[in-house]
Amino acid sequence: MPRILIIDDDAAVRTSTRLMLSAHGYEVIGVADGQSGLAAVNGGNFAVVIVDLFMAGMNGLDTMRAIRKGHPHIPILAVSGFMFTGRCPDMPNYEIMATEAGANYALYKPIRPAEFLRAIRDCIDIAA
Repeated sequence: MPRILIIDDDAAVRTSTRLMLSAHGYEVIGVADGQSGLAAVNGGNFAVVIVDLFMAGMNGLDTMRAIRKGHPHIPILAVSGFMFTGRCPDMPNYEIMATEAGANYALYKPIRPAEFLRAIRDCIDIAA
């Protein structure tokens, strides 16, 4: 059973993600911040790491960079409740920023289950 780590400061997101992925045969560990996520990655064998971009303390971009530095082959799926590309020309392109920080995929919340499961499978295929 592939293990998935979700790093997200929203407890409801961690719980709903764990329930959905568990129902599809994944073992899911959830942590609330980047520092806890790094500790979990260093102590576990994960097929995929899901990282929220906007968290207090260590943000998702810094968390992904740190994961990439120590574990370059673990696929990372970045998620965000903020739009990655906005209609405002001054808004940063968070999808590009996530990719540059090490994400293999980036999805916008709320995530449709089929899209989310496909991204998880694609991430696992990357690591295989």
